[in-house]
Amino acid sequence: MDLQLRGLRALVTGGTKGIGRAIVDTLAEEGASIALCARTESDVTATVTTMRQNGTTVTGRALDVADGDAVAQWTQDVAAELGGLDIVVASVSALAIPDEEANWRKSFDVDMLGTVRLVNAALPYLERSDAPSIVTVSSVSGREIDFAAGPYGVFKAALIHYTQGLAYQLAAKAIRANTVSPGNTYFPGGVWENIEQNNPELFAEALALNPTGRMATPREIARAAVFLASPAASFVSGTNLVVDGALTRGVQF
Repeated sequence: MDLQLRGLRALVTGGTKGIGRAIVDTLAEEGASIALCARTESDVTATVTTMRQNGTTVTGRALDVADGDAVAQWTQDVAAELGGLDIVVASVSALAIPDEEANWRKSFDVDMLGTVRLVNAALPYLERSDAPSIVTVSSVSGREIDFAAGPYGVFKAALIHYTQGLAYQLAAKAIRANTVSPGNTYFPGGVWENIEQNNPELFAEALALNPTGRMATPREIARAAVFLASPAASFVSGTNLVVDGALTRGVQF
């Protein structure tokens, strides 16, 4: 299937590691131009250098998505550099799981407001695109009560509600908005590798819940996100696509 992404311009937050990096790589393989950000400058530089060596049109910046002014300026600069924007993917999370007041604030600032500010900054450019699309990365923890049922799960659920609202509100402008909700996703340096090393009982319990007997790879999540972002999904909007290997048991109507 041709996803019709060649020549489109995509902005991805959290694009140097895990699911975000896999989304960046998949978009690039489909011919899109990429702008990415992450908090660590060395990671951004390394990712941009590698991708340019592979022939991708890519730009990157180190920033914290909780800094609304920095996000707005970056979005404006990216649109000027790439000549516009077609796709916005919000994939950053504070991963603030323990039920502590500081984590509620951090999750609100990063997961929720970081996404809202990004979308607001990008909307003027998406309105001028011929294939505008917004994808937010939520989690199965947004629809299931699990070990992350505190601030992480609550704001992942809020992201789904927010994104579906965008889909309805922006439909008349032909701007699509969808969410992808990954199940447990394992990659080197990721949260599940850390849990495997430091809390093996929780890791074994989580692994046992999935009937596939394994966790997802970032690339498996990225393929779903990139499809939703692409013109190939031209009539898909307001959807929360769960990609979890049958981990969750709730029926989606």
